[in-house]
Formats: sequence, C-alpha cells, structure tokens
Amino acid sequence: MQSAIRNPKSALFNGPPEEFASALEGWFARHRKDYPWRRTRDPYAILVAEVMLQQTQIATVLDRGFYVRWLERFPDFAALAVASEEEVLRTWEGLGYYRRARNLQKLAQVIVAEHGGQMPRDPAQILALPGIGPYTAGAVASFAFDLPEPIVDGNVARVLSRVFNDATPIDSTEGQRLLWQRATTLVRAAVRPSDFNSALMELGQTHCRVGQPECGQCPVRTFCRATEPAELPVKGRRTVITEVTERVFFRRRDEEVLLEQEVGKRRTGLWKLPALPESTGKLPPVLHKMTYGITRYRVTLWIHAAPAEVALPAAHRFVTATELAGLPMPAPYRKALNVVMREGDFRLDG
Repeated sequence: MQSAIRNPKSALFNGPPEEFASALEGWFARHRKDYPWRRTRDPYAILVAEVMLQQTQIATVLDRGFYVRWLERFPDFAALAVASEEEVLRTWEGLGYYRRARNLQKLAQVIVAEHGGQMPRDPAQILALPGIGPYTAGAVASFAFDLPEPIVDGNVARVLSRVFNDATPIDSTEGQRLLWQRATTLVRAAVRPSDFNSALMELGQTHCRVGQPECGQCPVRTFCRATEPAELPVKGRRTVITEVTERVFFRRRDEEVLLEQEVGKRRTGLWKLPALPESTGKLPPVLHKMTYGITRYRVTLWIHAAPAEVALPAAHRFVTATELAGLPMPAPYRKALNVVMREGDFRLDG
C-alpha cells in the first residue's frame, strides 16, 4: 500500500554505492543481452540506436530491421548529412515520430560542419548538439566513450524509485532532480560506466519490471529499501487518451493514385491519402476503416470513395506505384492503402 512507502530525500540505500555498482556490473557480465549497439563503440551507431529506441520497443527496432537498414543506408554522419529529407523519411518509415529522423539529420549536419564529422567526447559539447537531451547525451558519453555520465529513462526511474523506496512522483521537478542526482552518484562509483548504465536499464527490463518485480532473483536486492515495490514508481499525472477521427478519400486514375503531402504538422513531408474536405456534404461510401495509436491519441481512420468534385491543392498529385516505393508515408496509411487496393493490379509495398 502507498502508506507503507517511505520518501527519503537524501539517505542512500543499504550499502555504499561502490558495492551496489560492483554487484550490478557482475550480474550484467554474466547475463547481458546481445544487442548490436552493444558490440560497438561507434558514437554514431550508438546515437542512432538511442534515437530509434525513444518511444519504440527494442523488438520493433530489431525484428523489423530498422536499425540495420538505417546503418546500411546511412553508415555515418557524413552520409546522413547529405541525404535528401525524402530518403531519410522513407528509410525511417514505420518507426513513427518522424521528428526524430529530421533531428538526427540536423545533428549530423552540425557534426560534419562544426566537428569534422566526429562526435565530440566532451559531455557538455554532446549535450549542446541540436536535438540532444540529458538522457541521450549521457547514453552517448557512457556507451561510446565509457565516461561516468548518468542516464535516466523509464526503466532506470523504476529501479531507482524502488531501490531508494521513494514515492516522489517521477514526473515532478523534485522527482527528476532526485533521479538524476542518484544516477550520477551511482555511475561515478562504477568501474565500467558503460556496463553499469546498460545493467541499470536491463535490470528494469527484466527482474525490476513494471508491476510485480522478481525481487528474489534481483542481483541488488540486499541494497533495496522497497517495502511495496509494486507500488513504485509513482506518477503525478495520468495519460489521457484522446479519440481522434481522420477522414480521407481514395481516388485512382489508371495506374496512379492521388496523394497529399503533409505540411505544417508532425508528419511534414510525408505523403498520405488526401483529407476529405470539410465542405463535403453527405459522406461518400466507406472503403475501409482502421484504428491506430500515436502517443496519447487513438485515431480512427476512415477511407472514403472520392467525392464527385474536389479541388486539388498544390500539395496533391497523382503518383505511380513505382514512385510510391520511394515516397515516405505514415505506416497506417500505407497499410490501409494496401487493403483498399488489394483487388487492383498493383500493391503499394513498403
């Protein structure tokens, strides 16, 4: 129960940080998972992994080939810096949150222009790069250069909240301050900061997982002060899911399909089926309906037959199946378009 959770502000857990770090590093040496970004010290490859793994599960990044495919197409900062935005977005397609891809390319351009194509080693310089926050800066500094820089993600926050038996909401200013302070103390006590940070995250993915943890198998259970670990961590705000409706239409001309390029939204530069004009009176017949989720939204996508008459803005154009193969498109739209065209004589693969 919540009342059983203490809320220490300064006291350490049961034992010195050096012993905690040693126990965790020893466990990691025996049980570490084999990920491709753990087989390299290349800061570019590590950065790509960290950006992809923001709000995306490891299984998605690996099993669907996003990480390998990206590095094959853009093997270093120089290759990414000169690529077209369309190619960058098409290669990223399916991972969502396309701003990550754009920011990654902007960062590559800065590194080429200001750092000779090499990631700086100084953590302060890393943090100053565009699109880099404290977590990513700490991850690159520790994983690429083995520097004692802290990281705090969801897994780390859960582990530290339990180890310190702290009910301070992790999404509060005070909660964040405590998490980063404690992560800094612990990583500076480690012999191998890279392994320690990896171990801290992996512990949160395995034994110290969401819900009821496997405390009996935890390698640092003797240091943990949690009395009701399943109640931790605490969040002050709950995510509210907002229902959204999108209505688009499908128009085909011979071997071409009409698409619209998004402008001024989170998916700027991507292509999609055109939005059904709000001025449309009676809704045209529905060809397909699907739902998909993105951050705090649950979207219902309706694909209608084309209205009898509709003006075509400059952002609209007919494209062939060959062109479509190279155009970036949000994954839900490509999936829906494939369904609508299943009985046609070409399929929009991707």
